[in-house]
Amino acid sequence: MTTVNKLLTFPDPQAHPLSVRARALVFEDPKSESLLRTVERVAPTEAALLIIGQTGTGKELIARHLHDHSGRRGPFVAVNCGAFNETLIESELFGYEAGAFTGAAKARAGWFEAAQGGTLFLDEIGDLPLSQQVKLLRVLQERQVVRVGSRTPLSIDVRLVAATNVDLTEAVEAGHFRRDLWYRLNVATVELPPLHERPADILPLAQHFIRLYSAKLGLPHASLADEAREALLAYPWPGNIRELENVIHYALIVGNSGLIRSRDLRFPTAASNRPALEPIAAAHAASASGPADAALEAVLQRLIDEGTADLFDHVETALVNTAYEFCEKNQVRTAKLLGISRNILRSHLIRLNILPKRRQELRQDGPGTRPEPDDDDALADHQAGVVELA
Repeated sequence: MTTVNKLLTFPDPQAHPLSVRARALVFEDPKSESLLRTVERVAPTEAALLIIGQTGTGKELIARHLHDHSGRRGPFVAVNCGAFNETLIESELFGYEAGAFTGAAKARAGWFEAAQGGTLFLDEIGDLPLSQQVKLLRVLQERQVVRVGSRTPLSIDVRLVAATNVDLTEAVEAGHFRRDLWYRLNVATVELPPLHERPADILPLAQHFIRLYSAKLGLPHASLADEAREALLAYPWPGNIRELENVIHYALIVGNSGLIRSRDLRFPTAASNRPALEPIAAAHAASASGPADAALEAVLQRLIDEGTADLFDHVETALVNTAYEFCEKNQVRTAKLLGISRNILRSHLIRLNILPKRRQELRQDGPGTRPEPDDDDALADHQAGVVELA
């Protein structure tokens, strides 16, 4: 990982261009500097680390930085717990033997074995089903894994780093997360603040993305006008660093000079008819008690003022489509984000022509050609999983 002037990036900054994760971190803000010092103090120890932060704040970059300063010689392995169907999680984490289940033609090591001697990063640990939480706890306690279909334990030497964007204490009280696993993970905890709470990082990050995309687009190095700087600092950044990256990328594409102005800045999280940044920033400044609600109201008011036809359908389509893209077209995560069941989400996706036509046709064909829904969704969720070896 590159560390230059308090800048953290992935080994390949251009990897996973459609990912919702943050691809850069800076530590100019006092809150960020304090967090970095904490992580570097914890890194040489063997303590499990829990990283708490919203999507797009840079949790994986913090985990990688901890691994780089841990002294461990093994690999860094990142797994998104929310991207797998429940029936696949156990075999993915712990591996399986040949013949353990239909389709298991040969044995395969799980991610714990893949991270031997290194660090295993479990992102969105709060999405891990209760049935798998007890197995994870046993692995952490015994330092051994047992592959699916086997009775032979395998010793492991793995440093665990977990991350979540939900309040695990509330999940424990609600019975969705095991208290004993919570205690096991909560040895060392760092909270990664959302981007709007570390404003001194905003402009350095913007400058980094300007350099990155100027080079990629073959443009001369651009700069920010004063009005654009003010707009960037005023906006609440609900999508955090990833949203900032998209805003800068878009500004460089549509700008016609080497100077980025406020009119060049657009929201990547708004759907069609995306409004300019200034009305949202103004709404945020006018309502410090509820910036997200104020920003939403400003967008809706603008659509109403413009006389947008079929406004309800327009907003509903934008909401479902944006959430689906934000979750990398993973139905499980999208349904959870929207607070609805997967079946209800699927009906919306089909009705709004968002679900790929091929999958719609398969479901509308006769019984002899249609795959089982659970198998189809399991495959889609498995393919959507973000798993990376470094």
